[in-house]
Amino acid sequence: MNEAKRKNRNRSRRRNGLLDVINAFLTLVVLGLIVVAGVVLLGSQRFYSKGPVVEDRVFLVQRGASLSTIAQRLEAEGLVADRWTFQFGAMAQRKQAAIRAGEYNITANSSMADILKEITEGRPISYAVTIPEGYTSWQVVERINAAPNLVGEITEIPPEGSLLPDTYSFERGANRQDIIEQMTGALEKQLAEIWDNRADDLPISTPEELLILASIVEKETGLAAERPKVAGVFINRLNRGMRLQSDPTIIYGITNGEGTLGRGLRRSEIDASTPYNTYQIDGLPIGPIANPGVESLRAVANPEVTDALYFVADGTGGHAFANTYAEHQANVARWRQIEREQAQAAAEAEDEADAEAARDELEAQQAPATQ
Repeated sequence: MNEAKRKNRNRSRRRNGLLDVINAFLTLVVLGLIVVAGVVLLGSQRFYSKGPVVEDRVFLVQRGASLSTIAQRLEAEGLVADRWTFQFGAMAQRKQAAIRAGEYNITANSSMADILKEITEGRPISYAVTIPEGYTSWQVVERINAAPNLVGEITEIPPEGSLLPDTYSFERGANRQDIIEQMTGALEKQLAEIWDNRADDLPISTPEELLILASIVEKETGLAAERPKVAGVFINRLNRGMRLQSDPTIIYGITNGEGTLGRGLRRSEIDASTPYNTYQIDGLPIGPIANPGVESLRAVANPEVTDALYFVADGTGGHAFANTYAEHQANVARWRQIEREQAQAAAEAEDEADAEAARDELEAQQAPATQ
């Protein structure tokens, strides 16, 4: 009987010991959960609380940067107080894969949650490069290679007339070649659309010919409003079998589009036979002499109906148009007189500047020396 009681007491102690272990384990689990909950609550409060930045700042997310690298840089630049909280917050929201490269504007007092939202859902700061109408492809490459905030270098000049002048936006770190590809795609799209909406009975048979003539119109036109009329003059000359006689075509044959000539044309250059010299060849040159803008393309596709066959500069930035050669000669004579008057005025201004400089020097020589 005593033996049975002893065995029962032993079993009871073993059960109580097991219960004690279980209770201790459960207590640890509960304490652990409380600690984790506290940490999560504290981290959540820090994640959504106002940040340390007191004024707007710009933050660059580099292409290919990991979440940990971004978190380290945010902390190093003083945008977040604790990189670990930011990193774990991003992981908890499963947004690490949504982070986009680029520059972002971080507003004052932005929380970690605000910053995470900005670099995953916001729009990066954009920059722009403007290519003027009538730039040659060489000039386009020079400008894009010189533009800041882009990477890579363009080493091959695109075909003349293959780029559409415009303002192109990009984000910091974009590749320069991407801008060229955007310009090429934009030109192809616009040219196809304009060609499909051209006037009937034009003396040009392909989109490429339209592009060539538009490049000449672009280089000949100082005033945007004159493009359709200048195009109309060239269309009239083509219809009558007259040579275009465009000075910019001669210049392109000399420079190949690499910069400007910087002087007037010589008689020998006007008389020289090149594939671009429309004083010496019939019809259009062998290719574009620049990259025309949309308005010049449209002007050639739908030129102004006019009887004019000639035009010459009028001294105001525009042109004087003429239907007959006699009228044109009179306009040329007026332009030559304007040129002479401008040259005389420039010479007089230069002489006056020289005289003023001489008087200043003489006064300086005669002034008493200071002690």
